[in-house]
Amino acid sequence: MAHSTTLGGNPVQLNGDFPKAGQTAPEFSLVGQDLQDITLESFGSKRKVLNIVPSLDTPTCAASERRFNQIASSLDNTVVITISADLPFAQSRFCASEGLDNVVNLSLMRGREFLRNYGVEIASGVLVGLATRAVIVLDGNNVVRYTELVSEIKNEPNYDAALAALK
Repeated sequence: MAHSTTLGGNPVQLNGDFPKAGQTAPEFSLVGQDLQDITLESFGSKRKVLNIVPSLDTPTCAASERRFNQIASSLDNTVVITISADLPFAQSRFCASEGLDNVVNLSLMRGREFLRNYGVEIASGVLVGLATRAVIVLDGNNVVRYTELVSEIKNEPNYDAALAALK
């Protein structure tokens, strides 16, 4: 199902079906820091915050990673997972240089079906092939409890609303 967001106020079409609250999250397999495949099941019964971004090499994505790292330090039985197109090496380098160790980074280097399965694949504009900015909160059974498809890719997500879904 086609839906959209904006980049600099210009419409950007997206491919796939964005998850809705109450549905079970689609399974995925993405690449971790050690180049191994990491699945949704790898996180067991922890609650999950999926922080989906185009690339950590942009100011807004970097700010989002920093903020979720800060938030993650105070959450019990919860993992914050940032998903981006960056290679695991770049993700690791970014986190090391920023002193970020409370988030798990996963790369779309493999497992690109995630983009369509989660409805975040940018299908038009200059960022074609990357993920749009979104946040999806899952409970311990991988049921979607909160979603935000950020309406302008250059904007940060609503951190407070994502946190509220965890309470």
